[in-house]
Amino acid sequence: MGQTDAGMKNEMFREEEMDDDDESPSERQIVVGICAMTKKSKSKPMTQILERLCKFDYIDMVIFPEEVILEEPVEKWPLCDCLISFHSKGFPLDKAVEYAKLRNPLLINDLNMQYFIQDRREVYRILQEEGIDLPRYAVLNRDPDNPEECNLVEGEDQVEVNGEVFHKPFVEKPVCAEDHNVYIYYPTSAGGGSQRLFRKIGSRSSVYSPESSVRKTGSYIYEEFMPTDGTDVKVYTVGPDYAHAEARKSPALDGKVERDSEGKEIRYPVMLTAMEKLVARKVCLAFKQTVCGFDLLRANGHSFVCDVNGFSFVKNSMKYYDDCAKVLGNMVMRELAPQLHIPWSIPMEAEDIPIVPTTSGTMMELRCVIAIIRHGDRTPKQKMKMEVRHPLFFELFEKYGGYKTGKLKLKKPKQLQEVLDIARLLLVELGQHTDCEIEEKKSKLEQLKTVLEMYGHFSGINRKVQLTYLRNGKPKASSEEEDSKKDGPSLLLVLKWGGELTPAGRVQAEELGRAFRCMYPGGQAGNRRSLGCDSPIDFGDYAGFPGCGLLRLHSTYRHDLKIYASDEGRVQMTAAAFAKGLLALEGELTPILVQMVKSANMNGLLDSDSDSLTDCQQKVKARLHEIMQKDQDFTEEDYQKLAPTGSPSLVNSMKVIENPVKTCDKVYALIQSLTSQIRKRLEDPKSADLQLYHSETLELMLQRWSKLERDFRMKNGRYDISKIPDIYDCIKYDLQHNASLDLEDTRELFRLSRALADIVIPQEYGINRAEKLDIAQAYCVPLMKKIQLDLQRTHEDEAVNKLHPLYSRGVMSPGRHVRTRLYFTSESHVHSLLSIFRYGGLLNEEKDQQWKQAMDYLSAVTELNYMTQIVIMLYEDNNKDPSSEERFHVELHFSPGVKGCEDEETIPLGFGFRPASSENEDKKPNQGSLEDLSQDEPDQALQISDPINIQRRSPMIRNRKTGSMEVLSETSPTHSTKGCTSHRLFISCSRQSPEIKPASGLGSLCSGLFSASALGVSCSAPNLRDYVRTHHRHHHPKPPLSPAVCRARVACLSCSLCRQ
Repeated sequence: MGQTDAGMKNEMFREEEMDDDDESPSERQIVVGICAMTKKSKSKPMTQILERLCKFDYIDMVIFPEEVILEEPVEKWPLCDCLISFHSKGFPLDKAVEYAKLRNPLLINDLNMQYFIQDRREVYRILQEEGIDLPRYAVLNRDPDNPEECNLVEGEDQVEVNGEVFHKPFVEKPVCAEDHNVYIYYPTSAGGGSQRLFRKIGSRSSVYSPESSVRKTGSYIYEEFMPTDGTDVKVYTVGPDYAHAEARKSPALDGKVERDSEGKEIRYPVMLTAMEKLVARKVCLAFKQTVCGFDLLRANGHSFVCDVNGFSFVKNSMKYYDDCAKVLGNMVMRELAPQLHIPWSIPMEAEDIPIVPTTSGTMMELRCVIAIIRHGDRTPKQKMKMEVRHPLFFELFEKYGGYKTGKLKLKKPKQLQEVLDIARLLLVELGQHTDCEIEEKKSKLEQLKTVLEMYGHFSGINRKVQLTYLRNGKPKASSEEEDSKKDGPSLLLVLKWGGELTPAGRVQAEELGRAFRCMYPGGQAGNRRSLGCDSPIDFGDYAGFPGCGLLRLHSTYRHDLKIYASDEGRVQMTAAAFAKGLLALEGELTPILVQMVKSANMNGLLDSDSDSLTDCQQKVKARLHEIMQKDQDFTEEDYQKLAPTGSPSLVNSMKVIENPVKTCDKVYALIQSLTSQIRKRLEDPKSADLQLYHSETLELMLQRWSKLERDFRMKNGRYDISKIPDIYDCIKYDLQHNASLDLEDTRELFRLSRALADIVIPQEYGINRAEKLDIAQAYCVPLMKKIQLDLQRTHEDEAVNKLHPLYSRGVMSPGRHVRTRLYFTSESHVHSLLSIFRYGGLLNEEKDQQWKQAMDYLSAVTELNYMTQIVIMLYEDNNKDPSSEERFHVELHFSPGVKGCEDEETIPLGFGFRPASSENEDKKPNQGSLEDLSQDEPDQALQISDPINIQRRSPMIRNRKTGSMEVLSETSPTHSTKGCTSHRLFISCSRQSPEIKPASGLGSLCSGLFSASALGVSCSAPNLRDYVRTHHRHHHPKPPLSPAVCRARVACLSCSLCRQ
């Protein structure tokens, strides 16, 4: 045929060469027609591919004009031998099918199958028939005339479609594939609401909505939500044997489209597994679409196809354009050259060799990061108990199956509303009748009503009611309960509230997550100047430039990230806020929580049943209470009993207290004074409607303190020592957030209650070493086993999450694969884990002076405050023999978290970032000790702007001199014998090297927390030397390293102080 109609042949796609002039003009050409809407046929990817296709000597291109497609009959359409035609908005697919029947060209993409691709029901049916994994789904077909007649039952946290139940989170997709309004619904335990996805508009692809109810008109597919850690994979096939895959940030995560400097959405090529390549082949063949795009969800170790888009090209990949043109050109020539008697043979090419650059020299590759992190700042935890006997409570208990176990937890909004309704009803009855039986509980019913009415809405994340069946009523055990004992069964109602993550806690977690990036390859500030960034906040926030370290690792699936959290709301929200900062996400925390944070309440990994203490804990508490009830000054024997480990923080607190009972008397008097002051404020009309921090009222504040006043001093005159942590918790919170009230003597109450709490809280986890280990094992064995597995599996997973070498240009170390495991938990697990590290025989304190100094530092830490972290970092030197002890390098880092009130004078300081070699100790000046830190010279801080403006009273991470102490085990010829490793002491303070100066602001947070190169061994993690070189033109030369230092195999414990 070889004709071109009405100048339709685009010579712009034909590259003529001078040698071709002698060619016979009658030589047959293959005409490839492009029949699509102009927006598609003239797009950049199409233009790039057609230009390359024209380089085939026997192929010419014809683009069908849009007006011809829309207005002319198919008989007048241009002729072609091969047709590339695909549906998009406004395209007349019926006419294209008619044209194909008329002219019978070779079809690159089957046209009839494109009808099926427009219906998600058909897409899922075909995928299912091909045996391709799909999310569990059900189809809801609605009659447009009778939308209410359908098999849908909607519950609070679930829907039932055709008998199939889907618990939130679930996905709701319109059956029409052209409708991109896909909704994801979240459970009430995560905050409820929904994420609404849509076709990209500018820089947004989704928006969060508080609406939790499903749509009531239209037909939808409901499917299980797949937790993908916030990344989607787009796969593009060109025939059954070629697939290009890219990762992008999931639109469901925060709805912000990541774009580069040219405004293009940022995507990264990834490698498909053998199973995923098979899926790509099946999709291509099943839908008869040579050029085909589809979406993969990688979740729970499997890959699921969730959408098939039909004809799709990759954007902005020259390698893909080359490959696509080559595959399509060869396919056309293979099919049509024999028919048209064109002399052509399939070219044979050598396969591309997947060369992956490796680290060289002394560079060490970061392989694994494990962090155990306490939650952020929270409101005081509160609890109220009351015995109830009203039939309505028993009916509620029976309704939710309480009799099966004798216990019932009510957390869902509907359940809490029912409890509130009962409380309101009983209070109305009390107002109308003087019924003595109910009258005794009036104050508690009012408190129950007040707490449940807080915030104007329910969220299972911050309030819960527990009911326990008591066959013979509750024996009186504390001042909370009534004097009169009633016969017959009753229910013990325990209302728990508070303990929510505060706005300040969210800021702490998010900023720490942002700083956490700095320890990953490319996260340091070495390239900052070249990128035109002035502060650490500007650097590394978005993935739109080279050297973005963690963000790039994560997007390319070379970052194996999993975030675990206990089932407490404050812990889960801390994890979500941290993930938001870590991965530079935007928007609400609920979508991030649902997609990124895994619940870990299995096998006691991060949760513990606080109501069931071990025998050892009960004995320890009893002994602790006995010692703290003595009305005399602490004797030498008491010091031995209470602080057998000689911990300086304990000893100092005991010196402050002197006589525990007299100190409790003072605390009790100060609480009375405080409640009296609050009552006076309440009587003042000006203060009646005063709003305190986080929507608390003066009334609620008074209830909080009145309850502590009532419970702390029991009716027998003795003090309930178990209330000391609650008292300290409350006064710390009010000093931090409600200081504007200017209440008298709060500082003294804080000082005394902190001294008491510094004894009671840590010693509840064991007084002597044996007890500490016993209790720690009860909390931490599952977590320790998990950490051990995390470290072991790091070097077993060589085949996962690597970047395809063909697409690695411009990516630093494309073969790098980092495993990150983040565990968010409460104070109990952090205390227990530290006990195992300290007393579990990791190193011998008597033989290893440096380990002893690290332990002394930990002993000097008085409190494991919010955001306390223990971070384990594993490095590998690929140049060392796999069996060599120098192959791996482990660092153990610690930070005691945020700075509390009045901590300026009490924070123990560490010894700097980089320990000096023990061999050189005699050549260095005295570098300080825990006892003598006042001699340190002030740091020359780099001028770095603070990340955010926080109010004066907001919790801040410690902002004094950043210090760290690293414990290093060194193997060297001078200090070890065959088969034996000796551990040497290396001390340094932050002035140890003139070229390593901790920065102020966020810089000191990053450097202090995450020191990453030790003993001068250069590694791929952030290096402060690089940072200083970037910011200071004149700096001191790097001191030479001793051979012993360079040979050292290092395992270090870095104890760091920092601020946020």
